[in-house]
Amino acid sequence: MISANDLRTGVTFEIDNDLYAVISYQHVKPGKGSPFVRVKMKNLNSGNITEKTFRPEEKFKKAFLDRKNMQYLYREGDNFVFMELETYEQFYLSIEDAGDAGNFLKENLEIQVVFFKNKPVSVELPTFVELAVVSTEQGVRGDTATSSLKPAVLETGYKVGVPLFVNEGDIIRIDTRTGEYLERVNK
Repeated sequence: MISANDLRTGVTFEIDNDLYAVISYQHVKPGKGSPFVRVKMKNLNSGNITEKTFRPEEKFKKAFLDRKNMQYLYREGDNFVFMELETYEQFYLSIEDAGDAGNFLKENLEIQVVFFKNKPVSVELPTFVELAVVSTEQGVRGDTATSSLKPAVLETGYKVGVPLFVNEGDIIRIDTRTGEYLERVNK
């Protein structure tokens, strides 16, 4: 068991058979009244993000998650297919469960899949991924030094703003935490 007072960013716990991960927390001690803990948390089953307040002494069942190194193979309908690197066993994870991580999954990418009670519940990506630009507008000559951005579609279908000097076929580095362009990669 874990108390609300022990909740920190990244801690996972169960409430009514739902699995939650703490996104942010704040311990509040008002001048009058009882202290409380304000928690922003993500439901790992549905993907919904909610905010709740708890009394510091409230108890929850701590959730223990397993992480397995896996390789992303391909997309099949509404699921992503992953293979465990040690046993070659394949697992399916729905698009909803993958969340925003689905925007950055490239075939053969090695990632960690998070399991709860032997069921895959989410994906942990590397901080940066390199993806090819499949379509974008041509930059205007002379505008390459400005900080303006143009839309680009990446090989995964994800749309991102890129500087004017980026062209189709270029490989760019994306920050998977923010989904933003970082730099063009020289290959």
